[in-house]
Amino acid sequence: MAGTAGTPGTPRVLRAMNDRAALDLLLEHGPLSRTRIGKLTGLSKPTASQLLARLEAAGLVRATGTSEGRPGPSAQLYAVDPGAAYAAGLDVTPHRIRAAVADVTGRTVGEYELPTPGRRPAQPVVRQVTDALDGAVKAAGLARDDVHRLVIGTPGAFDPNTGRLRYASHLPGWHSPTLLDELAAALPMPVEYENDVNLAAVAEQRLGAARGHTDFVLLWNQEGMGAALVLGGRLHRGWTGGAGEVGFLPVPGTPLVRQVTKANSGGYQELAGSQAVPRLARELGVEDVPAGPHAEAAARLLARAADHAGGGPHRRLLETYATRLATGLASLVSVLDPELVVLSGSVLTAGGEVLRALVQAELEELAAARPRLVVGDVREHPVLRGALESALAATRDEVFDTSR
Repeated sequence: MAGTAGTPGTPRVLRAMNDRAALDLLLEHGPLSRTRIGKLTGLSKPTASQLLARLEAAGLVRATGTSEGRPGPSAQLYAVDPGAAYAAGLDVTPHRIRAAVADVTGRTVGEYELPTPGRRPAQPVVRQVTDALDGAVKAAGLARDDVHRLVIGTPGAFDPNTGRLRYASHLPGWHSPTLLDELAAALPMPVEYENDVNLAAVAEQRLGAARGHTDFVLLWNQEGMGAALVLGGRLHRGWTGGAGEVGFLPVPGTPLVRQVTKANSGGYQELAGSQAVPRLARELGVEDVPAGPHAEAAARLLARAADHAGGGPHRRLLETYATRLATGLASLVSVLDPELVVLSGSVLTAGGEVLRALVQAELEELAAARPRLVVGDVREHPVLRGALESALAATRDEVFDTSR
């Protein structure tokens, strides 16, 4: 009914809108005076003062001192109270679970890494998750109940129709049909699950190379190949959560792979995945090909090649690998026609600008669409950073809502 609290246009809703605008400005700019907040929001000084008093009483902002050289009440600075809420993220791979807790401003306050070696998990997945989360919570000096929301990033995706993990047969212990119910029972906060590459795209969209872009593809290459598709500003996950599982994509230049989910691989993974780089380097005569895990070896090879890209085997390695990457990308951009392609994951970022330019040139030969290619900016734990950003976005919507 018109005029009731909560109806659009009523004083309560307008106050809540102004409150949220001020909180977002404080998150973006840091400490601000009430005069500056009034100018940025278009509110009068008395209204800005009332707004700040309301947010301070709600425990959402706090006074942080005065601006230097400007004494008086108008120079009092205010900032979002970091302790107003906390959110957590987990980055899960077959080898480890990395966990972190961030305060509501986005600052990481606790981190923990739990090794999970072996084909068979030594502990149940629920125990692994709670142990990893508790390690980060303890490092932050908090309790588990202090965390408002948790986002867990994994390879593959949980099928929204069945609740079971798909496209990640290499992740031991995560395929039980009751796993999500067991985790919900063990954890006191809301939990969301997201594909790891999608979370890397969230990190780039919020903090990195894709800021300001609503249509882009993120191509990921680390332990495996994948892509995230952001269309109209939103992640496109597909009917079963499998949008972007491009490692299974059939491509020219490699034998056709059948029963790809059993093989946990496909043509594009075989052609341009991290395991292909050391093999290609040997074929091209690159010396001192490093041993060790494929992703680490591939990243070291491509970084070294980018540093010695003037000619010879290193140049041929970059050119040949760029053609392989562009071969799969051509299919993606032909269908999606994105504005931007972000190259992410340790293997692709290791090649830097040299590899990016070669892939860009090859892609322009192979596809009619001409998106701009960039190297991702979020290099330190991009999946975990995306999990935190996703958890923080929902947490802020909840705790910053002053209309209730």
